Amino acid sequence: MRLVLALALLVPSLAFGQDRRPSHCIALAEAAPGVDYVHHANWQEPLTDNTVRLTYIDHAMFLLQTLKGLSAITDYVGFTGGVTLTPDVVTMNHAHSSHWTSVPDPAIPHVLKGWQSEHHLDLDEMLVRNVPTDIRSRFGGPVEKDGNSIFVFEVAGLCIGHLGHLHHEPDAAQYAALGRLDVVMAAVDGGLSLDTPTMTRVLKRLKSSVVIPMHWFGRYSLNGFLNDMKDEFDIVEPDSSFLEISARTLPRRPTIMVLEPAYYNPPIE
Repeated sequence: MRLVLALALLVPSLAFGQDRRPSHCIALAEAAPGVDYVHHANWQEPLTDNTVRLTYIDHAMFLLQTLKGLSAITDYVGFTGGVTLTPDVVTMNHAHSSHWTSVPDPAIPHVLKGWQSEHHLDLDEMLVRNVPTDIRSRFGGPVEKDGNSIFVFEVAGLCIGHLGHLHHEPDAAQYAALGRLDVVMAAVDGGLSLDTPTMTRVLKRLKSSVVIPMHWFGRYSLNGFLNDMKDEFDIVEPDSSFLEISARTLPRRPTIMVLEPAYYNPPIE
C-alpha cells in the first residue's frame, strides 16, 4: 500500500490514469483492472510463500528467484542460456573474465560491481549488500584491495551469501560484517580461489545450514572438498541444478548440496 501511495504522489497519471501501464511490481500489476499477472517461465513454476529458488547456471553464476518474481544473478557474465532473461539485479566480480562482463544488458535495472564499491540495495522484497575482500594478481603483482566482494542477499527471512572469487580468509571485521549466512555458495576449485583447507576452515566457521559448491572443474577437486567436510556436514547430491528453500525447511544438520550447473535451454516445441 505504501508503494502504491508513493507512486500516486509522484506520478498521479500512473496511479490513476485509465490507460496506465502495469508496473514490474507484482502488487501493482495485480491491482490493474483487467490485467492478469503471468509468472514468466524462468526456471520452473511460481514459488510458494517465503521460499527462494536457487539455480546453478554455470561456474559461479546462480539465479535467485523470489515469490513475487524478483530475480538476481550472481557473478553475471551476460549469457544464461537459450532464453532471454532480464534479472532485476546482477552482481559481478572481476578476478577473471568468467565472473563479470563489461557489457551487461542495459535493460538490467541494477548492475552491482564487486570491486572498489560498496552496495546496500533495498528492493523491498530483497536486500543486497556486499562485504569487500582483496584479490591476488594473476601474474604475481600486488594484491588488489577490495577487488572481490562477498554479496549477501537478505530475502524471505534467509541470509544467502555468495563468496565470489575469494582469495583469503575474511578477517574478524569481515566475518562480523557478513553476519549470519543460512546458505552460502563457495568456490571449491582447490587453489585458484582459496585452497581447500582454508575454504574448509571458512565454511566451518560460518556454520551455514546449506553450502552449495561452485567453481569446481571436475570431480577431483569437488571430491577433495567433500571429503574434508563430511565430518561436520551431511552431503546431498540431488541430481538437479536448482533447489527451493525457506527458513522453515533449512536442514537440522549443516548440509552440502551439490547442484549440477546447467544453462537454461527450453525444449523446442
